[in-house]
Amino acid sequence: MGVAVMSSIEEICLEAEERMEKSVLLLADQLKGVRTGRAHTGLVDSIRVEYYGSPTPLKQLARLSTPEPQQILIQPFDQTAIGEIVKAIQTSPLGLTPMSDNKVIRLNVPTLSVEQRRKLEARVKELAEEARVSIRNIRRDANKQADQAMAERLLTEDENAKCKEEIQALTKQYEGKVNELAEKKAAEILED
Repeated sequence: MGVAVMSSIEEICLEAEERMEKSVLLLADQLKGVRTGRAHTGLVDSIRVEYYGSPTPLKQLARLSTPEPQQILIQPFDQTAIGEIVKAIQTSPLGLTPMSDNKVIRLNVPTLSVEQRRKLEARVKELAEEARVSIRNIRRDANKQADQAMAERLLTEDENAKCKEEIQALTKQYEGKVNELAEKKAAEILED
């Protein structure tokens, strides 16, 4: 029974850790799209462009670069897509105006006002809180699994307690990662 018990604790913890990791990766991805005072391609790479009838991420349609700290340069692989790319940027929540010469698209990223920085910082905190809630929900689910395993006599009370301790340690670890990502992004927003 000892081996089965260990795999049960390991399985519960491993599943919880995988799900927590996904929450952190989702947050990292969401934070890429939050503006800072500098131009970076992460702002636009996931904008979806109608390309031959299907919404396609911009990074698959063009080469993206930042030739200057306040500018994003978009070089479409297919020149016929320029109009659709411009339209997608204009309708995105970025609030940036694309300039096109029918070969490339330039996006000037203005410096942020104090008020804009505060709003973006609040958005980062909001996204981080959503990630922390997600991690806590995963902890709750894993604890329920441990209790269920104990009810089915797969775990003893001591093993259940050990499992919950491991789950709590994972929760702290992943909440720490969330906090680190959020603090780093907030610092980027506040710097010029």
